[in-house]
Amino acid sequence: MNSKTQVSEMTQPFDPSKDSDKTGGLDRRRFIKTGMGITAAVMMPTLISQTAAAAPASKSVTASKLGESGKRVLVINAHQTHHGISEGRLNRSMAALIANEMEQKGYTVRQTYIESGYDINEEVEKHLWADVIVTQSPVFWFGNPWIYKKYIDEVFTAGLIQQSFLSGDGRSKDDPSKQYGSGGKMLGKRYLLSLTMNSPRAAFNDPAQHLHQGRSVDEVFAANTANYKFCGAHVLPVFACFDVISAPEVKQDMQRLKDRLSKEFG
Repeated sequence: MNSKTQVSEMTQPFDPSKDSDKTGGLDRRRFIKTGMGITAAVMMPTLISQTAAAAPASKSVTASKLGESGKRVLVINAHQTHHGISEGRLNRSMAALIANEMEQKGYTVRQTYIESGYDINEEVEKHLWADVIVTQSPVFWFGNPWIYKKYIDEVFTAGLIQQSFLSGDGRSKDDPSKQYGSGGKMLGKRYLLSLTMNSPRAAFNDPAQHLHQGRSVDEVFAANTANYKFCGAHVLPVFACFDVISAPEVKQDMQRLKDRLSKEFG
């Protein structure tokens, strides 16, 4: 994996000689808040300088045109290669289709191919820039590839530390009516998860099915979409391609994806 993904500023090694409940005279809550403030102060200049350096190199974003507000989309390709099993051609094709279709609809498009490496602060900036975020991913063992989970952990943790994705979990001692998961700052953004899987369509929404026992695709993959909902984004219903190995219907799936993009984004 690209060495740029390392975030030495975000983590410090665990010191077993220190009390885990009281560190350097601070209680746990004050210690965490202090650490977040220091880390954010360290990281923000890096974020600004890296973003400024990265923008001119982007094919979709120039210094003079960052895209019309409301018409900016980030396309994330979460595929991870397993030679002889999953080479990534289908997900690359679908990610390209999403980018092309959105460009034709007047959107400015930026893309991330996780397997090719990424800069964490730049990914935070891309999320803040985007009005629409689309993740294209295969399903490996009933979830996303582990490199995608790593990406989410790194990028969303940076967004938490900087308090740019969310300011907390939403709860308030002063207002008990505020619910857990309501502290996000991605309000107004839309998120779409597009999946390729070898599960048949019949495996979902049917209580008689052994594995998912009536659960929908959205319910089975809620661990993915919850990240964005927790940060305030509006989560759209999951788009799924079924039986991609056992009974592929690539042409039909591509057309369904085009139709779905038109329905959601005009």
